[in-house]
Amino acid sequence: MLTPTAPTTVRALIAPDKFKGSLTAAEVAEALAAGLRSAGSGSGSVHCELLPLADGGDGSVDAAVAAGFTRRSYTVAGPTGQPVRSSIAFDGFTAVVEVANTCGLGLLPDGKLDPLGASSRGFGEAVLFALSLKPGRIVLALGGSASTDGGMGMLTALGYSFRDADGRQLYGSGRALAQIHTVHRTALPELADTELIVASDVHNPLLGTQGAPAVFGPQKGASPQDIAILEQGLEHFVAKLAEAGFADATVLAGHEGAGSAGGLGYACQLLGAKQVSGADYFLDLLDFNTRKDSCDVVITGEGSLDEQTLAGKLPAAVARRSGSRPIIAVAGRSLLPKARWPEMAVTRVYALADYTNQDSAKDPKLSATLLRRIGRDIGASLL
Repeated sequence: MLTPTAPTTVRALIAPDKFKGSLTAAEVAEALAAGLRSAGSGSGSVHCELLPLADGGDGSVDAAVAAGFTRRSYTVAGPTGQPVRSSIAFDGFTAVVEVANTCGLGLLPDGKLDPLGASSRGFGEAVLFALSLKPGRIVLALGGSASTDGGMGMLTALGYSFRDADGRQLYGSGRALAQIHTVHRTALPELADTELIVASDVHNPLLGTQGAPAVFGPQKGASPQDIAILEQGLEHFVAKLAEAGFADATVLAGHEGAGSAGGLGYACQLLGAKQVSGADYFLDLLDFNTRKDSCDVVITGEGSLDEQTLAGKLPAAVARRSGSRPIIAVAGRSLLPKARWPEMAVTRVYALADYTNQDSAKDPKLSATLLRRIGRDIGASLL
């Protein structure tokens, strides 16, 4: 008589980034988990642990909250000055503050781009709110900015005063950069006592052909003429800071990452922030290594798997840290041929585009439905 085989339980860690324009990382993880669980049968089941991820761009606060941080809400000035209800994540020591939910592209009224008028002030107000909680560390997540103001707006919220030739107060924007005549700083003791971390994988300098206006300006609606205005404005901004006694102002403009988020990276460095790899930092912050050790398989992904993924984006960082266990990638679309999967150490890639002829990139409902189907297929292959 044959002895019945005990049902198998496969433990899966679902650790994706967002599918930009469609689903948050949490929504991606939940849809995949629903599909995986539905694949269970008498022969076994899939136990899912969800770890939505971020790399320092938009979704960073949500990822931290999903990992156990507390969400703290606050109203800030949006990219064009309108009040925006924003939030930070806080665990009692580390606060996560992001550009995307304070002054990001997605917050522009009616989606109308404003390359010269948009400001980073709301991000500075969120940092100020975070400082009121007395954190030991603030993580500055810079992705998704609507502005190219060099962080002038942020600095106005953090004790910096910029005035024009007539002594009028200036508030940060790309257009206002060229009007700066004097710079004055009122020190914030809280800043001196708090470690500032820029979690970003953007390496562009502030100025030049690889700088913020030239590379990222067009994404924010900047015309060639606007780009020239922004470049000249940022040059003037740096010169005025140097003239006001900020000894590192000129050198920092050439540092890697100074051009991230329309130059917010530059202002953050001016405040003494340290830049680290966004993908790896958030994997550490969200305790990925401990989570994956208890799992048999890791499922990761993002909206598009391509050359940029191989260059070190979040799914590649997840794969690199997952050890010898199987790694499955899920994407909206994959531009990586099967022959290149080993470069990312993945055993299988599933793409939404292979399941439909429709464009799921802007259709959250369709994306979620397809992810559930993919989750079911993955589950069936594991059991």
